[in-house]
Amino acid sequence: MRKQFVMRGQTDNGKQEVLNFSGFKPGMAYRLTEFQLYPSTNIGGQQAEMAGSITAGKTAVAPTDPDFNNEGLIATAYLNQDTSSDTPSGLVAVINDTFLVTQNLILMVQGSSGSPINWQCRFELVKMSGPEEAVTNYKQFAISDE
Repeated sequence: MRKQFVMRGQTDNGKQEVLNFSGFKPGMAYRLTEFQLYPSTNIGGQQAEMAGSITAGKTAVAPTDPDFNNEGLIATAYLNQDTSSDTPSGLVAVINDTFLVTQNLILMVQGSSGSPINWQCRFELVKMSGPEEAVTNYKQFAISDE
């Protein structure tokens, strides 16, 4: 069984994707370890801001206005790309890498350019004990049923 895997794709601006974990195996969970955003057009010549969010909740979290009090918010990322030398560019990602994923997640992206946004997530496999599995499943069910 693979210890790590990557999900990646391209999502239209302002839209969302379901990250499917339907192949869940008893005693196993996944931990998000990396979340990246990347522009899809004119890489060297554009000024763009883009943000993404990943949630275990019932509905997507607006990546332009993340609320860190939201229990379902697992990750948010912000990429600022500017062609002027005065403004630093870079990616900032905040990830709750202690959250054990056993159910589907919702990813949402938003950008200033209106172009689709490339994204990539890296997950690692985590083995759970029976009681830990019960608590994890209950916690994710409670978050997604709000």
